[in-house]
Amino acid sequence: MTTNDPIADMLTRIRNANTAKHDTVDIPASKMKVSIAEILFNEGYIKKYELVDNGNFKDIHITLKYGADKNEKIISGIQRISKPGLRVYVGKDELPKVLGGLGVAIISTNQGVITDKEARKLKVGGEVLAFVW
Repeated sequence: MTTNDPIADMLTRIRNANTAKHDTVDIPASKMKVSIAEILFNEGYIKKYELVDNGNFKDIHITLKYGADKNEKIISGIQRISKPGLRVYVGKDELPKVLGGLGVAIISTNQGVITDKEARKLKVGGEVLAFVW
């Protein structure tokens, strides 16, 4: 299945699996999606991710994280910001803060796909891909 916006598809699959309280979710792999999954893992929003080879193509197998019981979600919100029809770019001085710094903005820069905190440290701007909180 092809989609016009594969990143939005990835975020929607994670959001739907989180809402339905699934343990895992499989997403078709690409370099951009793997780097987004790595950011979600490093920031503590998912337990683990791994690339799985399914013959002709690869999937990202993501294990979701919950609180003490499954009613407490670690990812309370995930939102796509820059879309194919309306790209959102920011300079180094306009980097967004999600929930006053409690969430994470995922930014695509010339240094790679990084969080808003790392972009401030490196003093670079780029395309705002998503907000996670």
